[in-house]
Amino acid sequence: MDDVRILTVGDCAVSVEFGQEISLEINHKVMALKMVLEREPVAGIVEMVPTYCSLLIQYDPMELRYGQLKDKLNALVGQLDKVEMPPKQVVEIPVAYGGEYGPDLGEVAAAHNMSEEEVISLHSEPEYPIYMLGFVAGFPYLGGMNKAIATPRKKSPRLKIEAGSVGIAGEQTGIYSVESPGGWQIIGRTPLKLYDVNRQEPVLLKAGQYIKFKPITQEEFRAMENEH
Repeated sequence: MDDVRILTVGDCAVSVEFGQEISLEINHKVMALKMVLEREPVAGIVEMVPTYCSLLIQYDPMELRYGQLKDKLNALVGQLDKVEMPPKQVVEIPVAYGGEYGPDLGEVAAAHNMSEEEVISLHSEPEYPIYMLGFVAGFPYLGGMNKAIATPRKKSPRLKIEAGSVGIAGEQTGIYSVESPGGWQIIGRTPLKLYDVNRQEPVLLKAGQYIKFKPITQEEFRAMENEH
């Protein structure tokens, strides 16, 4: 692949870059390389972090030399088109839209001359690919939102956004995994905990999965919140 670049990141990491744009095709190559390296581990690789269009690979230079790693990666990237990816894994995320859980839903609807119900329908219809996790632990960056509800960030960010809040920023949508400041337009909230330090697997979601939002009532939200 002539468009693939292997870039050094400090003295013990490399970034395998497949392009400069956000696209499902490029992200599939990122996930394919990660999957191959998980199936056939290379001694010395410590950690891998997928992003929109690159895979960051941290390695132990005392066990794996940069030249060895680069040769291995160059050999693998030329074979990624032959990699058979696993079936799509869709995670259902229940969301209470509007009201106290989605204070910006009305503003988003008004910006597009829609009803709140139309925004909810458009937002909950797609299966969203999880391109990467970032910003804070477990925050999923999603693709595939309908551009008809794309809305700019708020001019003045909030100092506190509740964990589980579902927001829109430009053409992206995402879920706040922990309480934090933020400027996204908040249209709903899920009772699921995307990040829980007390779980065996603290982060609920993974890059490469898909999300399907399921509208629920506020009563259902409170019942599910008590279960979790």
